[in-house]
Amino acid sequence: MSVRRLQAQLTSRLLWQKQAHELELGDKVLAKYLPELRKWQSNRLRVSFNRFIENPKTKPAAEFFLSDLYGDQEFLKRDQEAAKILPMMSKILPLNLLNAAVDAIELSVLSHALDMRMARLLAKALSARQAFDTETYQKVYRQLGYPRLRKRQLTLIMDVGYRLDSVVQKHGIAKLLAASRMPARLLGLQHLQGFLERGFKAFNHLGGAEYFLSEIYRQESSISNRIMSGHENPFQEPF
Repeated sequence: MSVRRLQAQLTSRLLWQKQAHELELGDKVLAKYLPELRKWQSNRLRVSFNRFIENPKTKPAAEFFLSDLYGDQEFLKRDQEAAKILPMMSKILPLNLLNAAVDAIELSVLSHALDMRMARLLAKALSARQAFDTETYQKVYRQLGYPRLRKRQLTLIMDVGYRLDSVVQKHGIAKLLAASRMPARLLGLQHLQGFLERGFKAFNHLGGAEYFLSEIYRQESSISNRIMSGHENPFQEPF
């Protein structure tokens, strides 16, 4: 993919992001329930990822996924920085690494949009005096639906992982990332730089991502399918 096309993709995704955040401004329902939903999802994922975290080989990659892809924090600064730095970094870093950043931005936009809709459904469920537990989460997840978008969400996560894995196999990338660190810092773009460095370090430590990524895809797609079909305990192993 050319730099021009990558820039066009990034611009469109940042526009989606801007529109999503504008819908959130001043919304008291989202201000209350969106952080609660994200915290619940983050805690659930950490439990589901426990087997990867306990394995020294997969722990850095699992932690990267939990903090930089699945995390409950906002990625707005990182994503806005990407638009500023992409033309410069494309002269230093391989496009596949920058593609990973663009995929991560699309993922954050899509996840934010789905979470906002879920938060509204959650507010209605909790106003009916339901407790925010696994059963309530499954209920609002099914109510929201959008199975194709859920699949897209998971596909983007895999794309980020496979792009990072392809980059770590190339000689000299660590030095190129180090070379871009100072320009990024001077320009105030440390959030994006940090994302790229953490991703590279985590997947370099992994030494081949096929097993890790295929297991995450199998686990998370199984959980999603179980929730949609009304499984009694969708988060219980084996998946």
